[in-house]
Amino acid sequence: MARPSARPGVRRVVVMGVSGAGKSTVGEALARRFGTAFVDADDLHPAANVEKMRSGIPLVDADRMPWLDLVGAALAEAPAPGVVVACSALRRAYRDRLRAAAPDVVFVALEGDPVLLAERMGARAGHFMPATLLASQLASYESPAPDERAVRCGIDAPLDDIVATAAAGVDALAA
Repeated sequence: MARPSARPGVRRVVVMGVSGAGKSTVGEALARRFGTAFVDADDLHPAANVEKMRSGIPLVDADRMPWLDLVGAALAEAPAPGVVVACSALRRAYRDRLRAAAPDVVFVALEGDPVLLAERMGARAGHFMPATLLASQLASYESPAPDERAVRCGIDAPLDDIVATAAAGVDALAA
């Protein structure tokens, strides 16, 4: 796992949620707004994880932990001005693992109606995550607790509004 890092002036944000919540879209827009790099944690999955998901097999913790360590390293090693990472981070234990690598990380939790999530997943093309895994993701999802540095955002607003809400929340939590 990456060495814990909390360097002043480096913003670390994880845009989290289940598949179809808009993590990549919101994350890219938030990174542009903050002037930081953007990393899609999907790109850090080993081929075996991608193949499991493509086959409709949910990942287990033994699959996730090495991947989360890579995500944690991307957060910890981010140069100034920082990084926004799109990562499911569905359970508190996963967020705790990311915080172990980057204690100053702020989470943006994208949350929404399961029907809307399913519609979004059905409309996208070329993604390895099949809509059939949405139910397992929703069952695993643990909304951030009050003691976590997190901003909760609904996904049914226009993108600009979601990004504005997320940015304001991140700024407030990072202050």
